[in-house]
Amino acid sequence: MSNQKQQKPTLTGQRFKTRKRDEKERFDPTQFQESIVQGLNQSGSDLEAVAKFLDATGGKLDYRRYAETLFDILVAGGMLAPGGTLSDDMTRTEFCLFTAQEDLETMQAYAQVFNKLIRRYKYLEKGFEEEIKKLLLFLKGFTESERNKLAMLTGILLANGNISASILNSLYNENLVKEGVSAAFAVNLFKSWINEKDINVIAGSLRKVGMDNRLMELFPANKRSCEHFSKYFTDAGLKELSDFARNQESIGARKELQKEVQEQMSRGDPQKEIIAFTKEEMKKANLSEQAMISIIWTSAMGSVEWNKKEELVTEQAIKHLKQYSLLLKAFTSQGLSELSLLLKIQEYCYDNIHFMKAFQKIVVLLYKADVLSEEAILKWYTDAHVAKGKSVFLEQMKKFVELENVYNPHIER
Repeated sequence: MSNQKQQKPTLTGQRFKTRKRDEKERFDPTQFQESIVQGLNQSGSDLEAVAKFLDATGGKLDYRRYAETLFDILVAGGMLAPGGTLSDDMTRTEFCLFTAQEDLETMQAYAQVFNKLIRRYKYLEKGFEEEIKKLLLFLKGFTESERNKLAMLTGILLANGNISASILNSLYNENLVKEGVSAAFAVNLFKSWINEKDINVIAGSLRKVGMDNRLMELFPANKRSCEHFSKYFTDAGLKELSDFARNQESIGARKELQKEVQEQMSRGDPQKEIIAFTKEEMKKANLSEQAMISIIWTSAMGSVEWNKKEELVTEQAIKHLKQYSLLLKAFTSQGLSELSLLLKIQEYCYDNIHFMKAFQKIVVLLYKADVLSEEAILKWYTDAHVAKGKSVFLEQMKKFVELENVYNPHIER
């Protein structure tokens, strides 16, 4: 028997070490674009056929990987280079958004194509929103007609909930604003959005993403005024948007005033100084006494740290409000102002649960300080109160009302 070990067989040839990342397909949208363009050319202007083609093709082509290319083609007819120009070296289609008719009905039909595509392939949602943001940044690279179509489409997509109002951030690009492109685009966008949805719904969408107070930024700094905004959009047939922006401006001014008054109270400034300041601001901002008394109440209640114990907070509130009775009295010269104050007190006591038992004592304090009259309190009691905590607060005020009925039977109810 041989002492030599039997040699194991070996494979001949060169071995290559392959990593997974080397096996990954190289990003090449050319073939993808050719397939999409060919399908669109075959479908032509029949958008129902386009939607069916896109639905079926999503099972064969990698929409996830080439989402940007897909949306570029559907909007502009081919892949877009930076700035918004079409890439020269690739196949294009004439059947896309930018070559369609410039009317609302056609844009609604295109919106349905995108809607169906995204509902079928949910993973395209984020990519589609990013595409719209990009297209808005490219606006200067498009013709006026192309911008108009994109604006109408965007308004419809916003109304349908296909994209978030946060995409409007792209319109605040300095160059777009400076050259008036943003404002002109916004006109067509809001027209189509308002055509689909009520202004209050639109306001809610803008508020949700913090855009409700930024509409003025569509104009350059030297034109960023309520008057200019109002005239521009009213002349364009968008008075609803103009009124909304004016209202937002007013709300912003009131919030600033409320903050300033609250700071004055926190510092312990003399009441006479606060009264002089608030009367001047009220005149400047053309505010009603009812609006002013609401601001003062909110400022007064926000200027201290309240005790969380129900039995202690009432005593603290009485002491605090007593020192501001002169200020409150200065803005309750009208019956409507007194009712406004009563409603603010009711809402505050309801919204801050540890104040629920303090309502009657606050009202009586302000009655004795001549801030509130019997007439106003009885009017509130009979029919001017709101639903918040109604049964609790009416019960608290029952004895007061009964006494007033005995001692002041002449008061009109």
